[in-house]
Amino acid sequence: MSKPVAKSSEIRIKVGHDEKGVPVQMDWMAEDGKNEKWQQSEAMLLSLFDPTTLDTLKIDLWTTQMQVGQMDRMMYQTLKALADSYFRATQNREMASQMQQFAQYFGEKTEVVPKG
Repeated sequence: MSKPVAKSSEIRIKVGHDEKGVPVQMDWMAEDGKNEKWQQSEAMLLSLFDPTTLDTLKIDLWTTQMQVGQMDRMMYQTLKALADSYFRATQNREMASQMQQFAQYFGEKTEVVPKG
């Protein structure tokens, strides 16, 4: 049984496309954010878990301006954050550590972080 909703907030995302439907501009805003103004973004990864089907629904978008080095950095930071989130949710230190080790490996291989 879920708890009653005490408050709701909205996150808004606008995606501008070129004539071929390719994202060329992304902006987002959050009601509860520090700055409730539209903010520019070059990429986004959104995952939503459906408790009925047990599937993860995903939206991964990036603009034509996103460079490979920027994507490498975003993926490195996302992998590290996923490991942290996984640990906070599960307290599974072993798996979270393995995830962090892979994030470090990824960061080194893509030269986002120095080797060592």
